[in-house]
Amino acid sequence: MLISPLFSLLNSFFLGLRHLLTQRIIIFATKIDKDMSKQVEQMRRMLLILNNIKQRQRISKQELLSRVNDRLYWIYGYKEVGVRTLERDLEDIESMFCVNISYDRSNNYYIIDRQSRDYDTKMAELLMNFDLLNSLGSENNLSSFVVAEHHRPQHSEWLPSLISAIKNTHPVTFTYIDYRRDNSTFPHRVEPHYLKESNQRWYLLGYEDGILKNFGVDRIRNLEILSDETFKRSMNIDVEELFRDCYGIWNDPRMPIEDIVLRFSPLDGRFIKSLPIHHSQNIIVDDEKEFRISLRLRITNDFVMELLSRSKSLEVLEPQHLRDEIREIYENAIKRNS
Repeated sequence: MLISPLFSLLNSFFLGLRHLLTQRIIIFATKIDKDMSKQVEQMRRMLLILNNIKQRQRISKQELLSRVNDRLYWIYGYKEVGVRTLERDLEDIESMFCVNISYDRSNNYYIIDRQSRDYDTKMAELLMNFDLLNSLGSENNLSSFVVAEHHRPQHSEWLPSLISAIKNTHPVTFTYIDYRRDNSTFPHRVEPHYLKESNQRWYLLGYEDGILKNFGVDRIRNLEILSDETFKRSMNIDVEELFRDCYGIWNDPRMPIEDIVLRFSPLDGRFIKSLPIHHSQNIIVDDEKEFRISLRLRITNDFVMELLSRSKSLEVLEPQHLRDEIREIYENAIKRNS
């Protein structure tokens, strides 16, 4: 999901587009350089396009263009845009956010395909985050009533360049720090395809030597865009499916997808209901004695760390090996803190 530079940040690429969090949106948008003003303008056009098509379900090209231009002028003072700009924005929305907007030439109207998988969820998240970005830079000072976290990932300055490379299908080169190898650095040449946000970090998804890999943006150094070269973007990546059975960014297909049952206190359960651990979460018991859920995903390190962060009343009921792993972590922690 990466279209206009600023856009792609939103839905992680948001194809997974799932955790486009307020903190990163606010921090990044409020620090936009002047040379990003065109991307901000395009973001606002896209918001207007999506809202108009969504609200009216069917809308003609001329009516859509007229409504978008009216709002752009009266709200932001922007100049009118033409049909070609509108068509490019629509192409970007579809190709980067997987929101299928079809054009019926015989009847001259646009319509959103509402039968696509997770349409309602994707559209709600997309519009919510566009609304947040759209409100930034307006006459009202958003910072006066929205308080964001301050632990911004380092080296997020690479994001605009990476988005530009993704949009224009330019390969990139960089050195990459491997934390597991004593911070050694290694050179990489990558065909960038998506950016994905996970746990307050941005990750680059791209092909290297024909293999799809991910790289933490905060560990990238010496980034260069090979603007004289282009690559053919792979259309075979289903990002939603890629991360459907995992938590966070790590998805090792060699790991089995397992059924997990967890028990929490009723109080913790209220928070977990409002912010589910995973989309597969299913409530088994919810009463005054306990809150019990089932999940189905790969048990990666990311998932274990998430459980530990919610561990005040956590009890792992299934599978046994996860219960043993959590207990071992607790026992070692007790030894270290005794």
